[in-house]
Amino acid sequence: MGEASGTQHKVPCLLFAIFAALWFSAAAAKAQSSNEAATSNTKKARASKRDGDTFTLVGAGDIAGCENLPGAEATARLIEAIPGIVFAAGDLAYDNGSTWDFEHCYNPTWGRFKDRTRPALGNHEYVAAHAVPYFRYWGAQAGPPGKGYYSYDLGRWHIVVLNTDCSRKEVGGCGEGAPEEVWLRQDLAAHPDACVLAYGHYAMYSSGLFSWHARHTELRTFWEDLYAAHADLMLSGHEHSYERFGPQDPHGHADPEHGIRQITVGTGGISHTLLGVPQPNSEIRNDNTYGVLKLTLSSGKYAWEFVPEEGKAFRDSGEGPCHNANSEIK
Repeated sequence: MGEASGTQHKVPCLLFAIFAALWFSAAAAKAQSSNEAATSNTKKARASKRDGDTFTLVGAGDIAGCENLPGAEATARLIEAIPGIVFAAGDLAYDNGSTWDFEHCYNPTWGRFKDRTRPALGNHEYVAAHAVPYFRYWGAQAGPPGKGYYSYDLGRWHIVVLNTDCSRKEVGGCGEGAPEEVWLRQDLAAHPDACVLAYGHYAMYSSGLFSWHARHTELRTFWEDLYAAHADLMLSGHEHSYERFGPQDPHGHADPEHGIRQITVGTGGISHTLLGVPQPNSEIRNDNTYGVLKLTLSSGKYAWEFVPEEGKAFRDSGEGPCHNANSEIK
């Protein structure tokens, strides 16, 4: 009787031991699986950080005026079909950059993409004192109030938005030591391994018919800072036309290996202005087509495509390398 009772006690203990062994085995397998998944995710994250994702940046400058809304409406329809961040390269709301202009001209057209737009100031925004309606309309999206310059990141790409209205008292100039220039150098130094793209309203290089309107050499120090940081692209508006330059240095010398490619895309819809004699390094241009520039930004290169308004044939496309593509991402 005592022996039978002992056996009965041993059976539950044995079953418990077997259950415990199975449970710990399953838990160990689950932990190993979790560790393997975590390792895999870490490797994927590192690969993503190294290789980067692909982003789309699309836009133009010189956009909406109530005297010619069909132009802005035509380019707005193009952007509707293109996802991504929208750049608006100045002179957004004609003629005066007023609250009325933004509400009645810009907002019904490109205002549909307000949440995904990163704007830049143009000279028409400054028709209103201190560009107050512009800063009020955009809020934090326009950067620090009153300054009009800021930056943001798209994966491996660092995007710099410049205020090119250097003569404005509140800007303080664009030369060496000016507040914006000091900020630009510091901002670029904080992103040493990034691919760099900048945009603003005025262009330093242009084949526009009137040189005083088209070419803004006061931006040279900005170009020198960008060139020293191995920037890849500079986008602008102001001239109501499209023009792509080959890579060049801050003094206008062709530099296929290290130069900055400038693309003027003042084709947002307000009007067309004539181009004059082609300037050095100008590769392609057009002055009778509204459209938007679509940029595809990846870790090692960029691709551009000019998308014309419906019914127009002019197009331009190509690709170029990111100068900092081989830099180690930390």
